[in-house]
Amino acid sequence: MIAILGTGKMGEALLSGLLRAGFEPDGVLATARRPERAAELGERYGVQVVSNAEAAKSAETIILAVKPQDMASLLTEIAPHVPADRLVISAAAGITTLFVESRLEADIPVVRVMSNTPVLVDEAMSVISAGAHASEEHLRRTEDLLRPVGKVLRIPESQQDAATALSGSGPAYFFYLVEAMVDAGILLGMPRAAALDMVTQSIVGAAIMLRDSGEHPVILREAVTSPGGTTIAAIAELERHSVRAAFLAAIEAARDRSRQLAGG
Repeated sequence: MIAILGTGKMGEALLSGLLRAGFEPDGVLATARRPERAAELGERYGVQVVSNAEAAKSAETIILAVKPQDMASLLTEIAPHVPADRLVISAAAGITTLFVESRLEADIPVVRVMSNTPVLVDEAMSVISAGAHASEEHLRRTEDLLRPVGKVLRIPESQQDAATALSGSGPAYFFYLVEAMVDAGILLGMPRAAALDMVTQSIVGAAIMLRDSGEHPVILREAVTSPGGTTIAAIAELERHSVRAAFLAAIEAARDRSRQLAGG
């Protein structure tokens, strides 16, 4: 039995991904704060929506997917109900395994996870880190849960805040970029729908090339950048406006915010 405690956007995305991956609805529990939300989840997915305490008592694997600011109160609520042989997976930005372990009543194995919203299309990037009591078996169990909905990478927990900034928030950066490119197409006289189609397919194609070719992105970019051509004119403008430096600063700011969330 698997329980997902907290079914906001990411919690629901994980829930739908598990069901698409072949988990039976009667093997998955969910929790929700509002009764109407509980009814909606039950109707949409066929899962049983229960209290946090009941989910903690009943499930072998407990996924904590509440907002970071709600994690302390959730752990206080479920701590008396989590047996020592459970696996707890924390999917909240900035929340360390030590934070979770110190609020549970036994040496519970905890694995920290940062995933992202492409879990909705089975293309998530999930990074995992073991807590003090988590073994190889617990890491493998976590990977088995996440691999059907995307790629899974093990990293040291010291890199989790950077991963949150890079891949956890990463899809938002791409949507922001697409929005800007579509606006540019409209400025140049393109209909919005046509501009969106062109930009979307260009990004999908480029991403597949990057993933499958094994080439460094600089090599792939240079292959498009002819001397004196249109692409180098655009790249020069991006450099003039310090777009690269802005991305570095933005991702660093996201990393810093992840650290702040851990402190409450």
